[in-house]
Amino acid sequence: MNEGARPRRVRRGASILPSLFTTGNLFLGFWAVVKTYQGNYGEAAPLIGWAFVLDVLDGRIARLTGTTSEFGGELDSLADVISFGVAPALLAYAWAFGSVPRAGWLAAFLFVVCGALRLARFNVQRHNVDGRYFVGLPIPAAAGQIAALVHFLPEPLNARYQAVPVLAVVVTLSFLMVSTFRYRSFKSLDLRTRRSYINVLGIALLFLLVALHPEWVLLGAASLYSLSAPAAYVFSLARRTRTPEASPAREVSEGPVA
Repeated sequence: MNEGARPRRVRRGASILPSLFTTGNLFLGFWAVVKTYQGNYGEAAPLIGWAFVLDVLDGRIARLTGTTSEFGGELDSLADVISFGVAPALLAYAWAFGSVPRAGWLAAFLFVVCGALRLARFNVQRHNVDGRYFVGLPIPAAAGQIAALVHFLPEPLNARYQAVPVLAVVVTLSFLMVSTFRYRSFKSLDLRTRRSYINVLGIALLFLLVALHPEWVLLGAASLYSLSAPAAYVFSLARRTRTPEASPAREVSEGPVA
């Protein structure tokens, strides 16, 4: 009887573990809001980054332990609204939009709204889309972009000419979240395959670069991911427009020779 009860307790503990990581994500998001309120922008930005790490881990752990549930998915989305919607929006507003307060709060609110819409769409479509891709920029990645900007330049931006580019970035990220661009999810990354050492080596190299130059590497990585899907779309569009021009010549050359 004790032997049967022990695996049941282990499974129950494993089912709680992803929710603990989600709660930690929520706590870090709330802490980032507090730090922003105190004017410690350089401390608030890394908290959003660590919340991003916990958000990745809770999903991975839930899949590895087979404890995914509707409750866990809804809790994760609610935590994401705070940690990756409200926290980065308030951070961007307090850090950069002092010289453009009216446009600033509108852009910050747009970010929160688009983030919430992105999460709602994900919850509805998550069982009906290709798991290798996200439809639209994920809200943690959008929040990570803002956090990386603040981490790179932690001092508040007081001039209007400094605020306008950040305003453009926040609005662009908002529309990317509700767009239909396909972003890689990296859920298919498997470290147990024969060639997993390549992935492990790449991850180790990334950690080394982050340790050496965190501000530059984090900003570069966040920017590359945010721009990856629009760049891929433009590239595929340009390739499709070139193809019809080459096809008539190919048809003539492949025709019968008299």
